[in-house]
Amino acid sequence: MKQLVLDLIPTPAPTFANFVAGRNAEALSALGGLLESAADVPAKILYLWGVPGSGKSHLIDACRGLGCESLSPQASPGTLDAANRYAVDAIQSLNDDAQQTLFDLINRQQMSSGFLVAAGNAAPRDLALRRDLASRLGSGLVFQLHPLSDAEKAEALNAHARSRGFLLREEVIVYLLRHARRDMASLIQMLNALDQHSLETGREITLPLLKEMSQPSLV
Repeated sequence: MKQLVLDLIPTPAPTFANFVAGRNAEALSALGGLLESAADVPAKILYLWGVPGSGKSHLIDACRGLGCESLSPQASPGTLDAANRYAVDAIQSLNDDAQQTLFDLINRQQMSSGFLVAAGNAAPRDLALRRDLASRLGSGLVFQLHPLSDAEKAEALNAHARSRGFLLREEVIVYLLRHARRDMASLIQMLNALDQHSLETGREITLPLLKEMSQPSLV
């Protein structure tokens, strides 16, 4: 089977460090503050919503990487510790039992140091969930996430290139945005690989060098 080298570069683990905020800086700041000082903030819920590609799953996975627990579909109220931190993605997909479990957990967390970070595809009032759970989600901090525009992605790639000590030509950025995976974590990873290839070959980062890396290879 043949694949492009671009597709063979592993996707980096989602973290807060490799999340490019764009118009989502306020949400990122609030989430970071909650993780750092959960016991000192009144809000026990932070809810993120937005269209696919806006970064919801990236941030949920980043929270899990920092110790937040997932909510298993088989979890029962008695198996969840209200003092723990939970991160739940695609909340609109929870079945009836999972919704009841989550509702019970949120209620118990009000008296504990635990908190919930959740993400869904719609604002709380528009979620296809039981009304009392949707109301609970809307009672905390709620942020709509916005996808990065191509201009914002280009700006972020340029900034990353400058931080590594080289200038990125416009045609290189255009090619990356058209042919590489479009999430920022993967784009940054590709740029790092391109920089490493440039150092190893002693060649300047140009479109021909990028296309050379993008040629099909046997795997």
